[in-house]
Amino acid sequence: QVQLVESGGGLVQPGGSLRLSCAASRINFSAYDMAWYRQAPGKQRELVATITSGGTTNYIDSVKGRFTISRDNAKNTVYLQMNSLKPEDTAVYFCNAVLWRLTKFEYWGQGTQVTVSS
Repeated sequence: QVQLVESGGGLVQPGGSLRLSCAASRINFSAYDMAWYRQAPGKQRELVATITSGGTTNYIDSVKGRFTISRDNAKNTVYLQMNSLKPEDTAVYFCNAVLWRLTKFEYWGQGTQVTVSS
């Protein structure tokens, strides 16, 4: 079955950096739009960044200039480089893959915890 496996989360001090990775298997990765979502305790899951199959990127305002989403289609992997991390970035980060072909094909990873704390 399709798998999205995130890695790279952890504990980091404010101002630090982390790079999340999401490796996909059993999908035509290059055709999918990819995204990173996050969910903080007691809050709804929110979209953080997206990258289309063509490489167009978008970010929520709170991470613009600090986070960078990228993809390597040869490795079936999407990344989220997170710099200048803040305590409010603390959340479980989820990888998402979406493809529209008359119907919607959507897959989620299991999530990786990011904690920003001194």
